Amino acid sequence: MSGMRVRQSMTFPSFQRAALRALAALTMLLATSVRSNYVFDEDPFQPVTQDETVAVGGVVTLTCSVKENDNSSLQWSNTAQQTLYFGEKRALRDNRIQLVKSTATELIITIAEVQLSDDGEYTCSIFTMPVRTARATVTVLGMYVYNSIHPSICFETHISSGNLEITPGAHGVPGKPVITGFEDAVQEGSTVTLTCTSSGSKPPAKLHWYLNQEEKPGRPDVVESNPEEPTYTVTSELIFTVTRNDNNALIACAVDHPSIANGDKKTEQPLSVLFSPSVSIQPESDLPREGEKFYLQCLANGNPEPTAFVWRRKDGELPPLAKVDGAFLRFESLNKTDNGIYECQADNGIGMGDVSHTLLVQEAGVNAADPTAMSTSSGVDHAVIGGVVAVIVFIMLCLLIVLGRYLIRHKGTYLTHEAKGSDDAPDADTAIINAEGGHSGVDDKKEYFI
Repeated sequence: MSGMRVRQSMTFPSFQRAALRALAALTMLLATSVRSNYVFDEDPFQPVTQDETVAVGGVVTLTCSVKENDNSSLQWSNTAQQTLYFGEKRALRDNRIQLVKSTATELIITIAEVQLSDDGEYTCSIFTMPVRTARATVTVLGMYVYNSIHPSICFETHISSGNLEITPGAHGVPGKPVITGFEDAVQEGSTVTLTCTSSGSKPPAKLHWYLNQEEKPGRPDVVESNPEEPTYTVTSELIFTVTRNDNNALIACAVDHPSIANGDKKTEQPLSVLFSPSVSIQPESDLPREGEKFYLQCLANGNPEPTAFVWRRKDGELPPLAKVDGAFLRFESLNKTDNGIYECQADNGIGMGDVSHTLLVQEAGVNAADPTAMSTSSGVDHAVIGGVVAVIVFIMLCLLIVLGRYLIRHKGTYLTHEAKGSDDAPDADTAIINAEGGHSGVDDKKEYFI
C-alpha cells in the first residue's frame, strides 16, 4: 500500500505539468486568434488599432498602442504577414514605409504612395506571454478621371515624377448608377419594380432612392463581388404603386461613397403614367343672352391627351343651331329654347371621363355687365304685382261689406211696410194699399188678365 502511494505521488506531478502545458498552448492559440481592434478593458497589454481608408497615391498612418508594457516590443506586419517594423527596427526594405513613433506603449508607422496592392488587413503584435495581436483594415480607393466620350469607362490615375498617367481601370470609385424597369409608360394604379445598379466600388457603395426630391425606402442593397477585381457591384430595388400625380415625376437613384467628395452621384429619369381624362366644361361667358353667339368648351386632362369628344343634351337632342366642333359646342344664335343640361364625354384610349353643364339664356334686354340685373328686375316685378293684387283684394272686400250692409237694411224696411195695416184689411189688396200709405180712397188702375 505504501509503495502504491509513493508511485501515485511521483506520477501525479508529471500529469499536472502536461495539463498545464496543454492549457498554456490553448491559451496562446486563442490569444493569437484575436482579431481586429477589439479591446479588453481588463487586459492592459492588449494592442488597440483602428481601420483606415486612403486613396491611391495617398499616405496612410497605422497606429498601435497598449496601456501597459512589460518590456515587450510592438510589431507591425503587412497583409502577407511580413514584418514591417519591430520596435524601432525596419524589417522590410520598402522606402514607402517610415517610422513615426516607437515607445514601449505605442508604435506608429506610415505608408506613402499607397497602391491598390496595399489594400487588406495589417497586424499589430506584442510579444508578451502569451502573444497578443490586433488587426487594422486598410481600404484603398481608386482615383478616376471622367471620360465624357465614353461615360461608362473610368480611368485610374497614377502620379509619377510629376506626370499624369491614365490607364483604364475600375477600382474603388463607384460608377454612375443605372436605373432599369420602366423604359415605357406605366398604367395608373399599376405596381412597378425599379432596379438601380452601381459597380466598381470599394468598399461597397450605398444606394438611395428619391421621388421628386423625397427619399423613398427601397429594398436592402445586394452586394456582389466583381470577378478578377477587388471591387463590388451594388443593386437596389424600389417597388411602389403609381398614381396620376406621379406623371412626369423624377425618379432618382443616388450613390453614397467615401470616394465621392462633391456629393452623391445621381441618375434621374422621368416617370410617365397613363391615366384616363378628368373633364370640365368652360362656358364662353357666365351670362349668355338671347341672340348672341356662344360656345361651351370641354377641357380634358389625361395621358395621352384626349382626342375624341362627344356632346349630348340631357333629355333631348341638340338644338338645330348648335354645332359640335371637337371640344367645342357652338351656338350660332342663343334662344330661350336652348336652356338645358349639356354633357361632354372625352376619350383618350385609356379611359373616358364626362361632365355636365346647365345653360340658362337671359333675355336680350338684361345688362350682361351687371350680374344682379336680372334678379333685381325680377324682384321688383314680383313686388309690384303683389302690391296690386293686395289692393284689389282689399277693395273687393270693402265693396262686399258695404253691399251686404245695404241689402240687410233695405230688406227690413220692405217687411215693415208690408206688414202695416194688414191686420184690419178685409182682403189682400186693401192690406197692400194700407201698407203703402193708406191711400184707400184713391182709385188705382187695375189690370186684369183673362
